[in-house]
Amino acid sequence: QVHFVESGGGLVQPGGSLTLSCTASGFTFSDYVMYWYRQAPGKEREFVAGVIGTGRYTNYADSVKGRFTISRDNAKNTVLLHMNNLRSEDTAVYSCSARGGSPVYQYWGQGTQVTVSS
Repeated sequence: QVHFVESGGGLVQPGGSLTLSCTASGFTFSDYVMYWYRQAPGKEREFVAGVIGTGRYTNYADSVKGRFTISRDNAKNTVLLHMNNLRSEDTAVYSCSARGGSPVYQYWGQGTQVTVSS
């Protein structure tokens, strides 16, 4: 059964940093593109960052470029999101996601809360 263990969320002050972690099981991790998405109250879920199976290519939403870094460790079935210079508008539930297979399918984690406030 596909399962995600997400951790690292919490309360930070504006300008602070957090690192989110997602450890996956139940599928061939290295064959899947891994993503982080986020959803704030009253807002649609939005793409934050993605990384392909090898880690060679990454992509980021314009709102987080230069502040967030996504990485993966296929030996540990883990994807990370390091977040720097956090802003109040970064407050959201952050969810790990995996996309792949034939036919293609996308799995979603339960999410972890990030709150940026003084």
